[in-house]
Amino acid sequence: MKLSTKGRYGVAAMYDLALHYGEGPIPLKSVASRQEISEHYLEQLMGILRKAGYVQSIRGAQGGYILTQDPEQISVGDIIRIMEGPIAPVDCLLTDTGDNQYCDRAGRCVTRGVWARVRDSIAEVLDSISLADLCRKAKLEGDDIVEKNLF
Repeated sequence: MKLSTKGRYGVAAMYDLALHYGEGPIPLKSVASRQEISEHYLEQLMGILRKAGYVQSIRGAQGGYILTQDPEQISVGDIIRIMEGPIAPVDCLLTDTGDNQYCDRAGRCVTRGVWARVRDSIAEVLDSISLADLCRKAKLEGDDIVEKNLF
């Protein structure tokens, strides 16, 4: 499974908002600058996160974006699923074995179990890291760019 910039930048943007949680609306331009993401692209990503209910946009001169939940309650896995879809290293894991539109052999495939374990391990790691965890790590290391802190 390879994450696209959509997933990585989605995590970076949410991380940035988490760093400033409780400070009021954070301008998109500030997030884009700190995380080194195109403002135009970030606007598209924030639209996805807003529709999913993870951020709220505040209009006006003092406007920007805020998290709708405490950073402790939002995991990296939540964000990846919103931005990328289900976590699955192979398509056959996207549906049940009985009615698998991706593979006729899914119900009798020996390696499907391996890929399911890989999926579960990835999900477990991503779900175990909250935005608050990333913020704590950043404060210890003195850096605010998520790529350096997460990977």
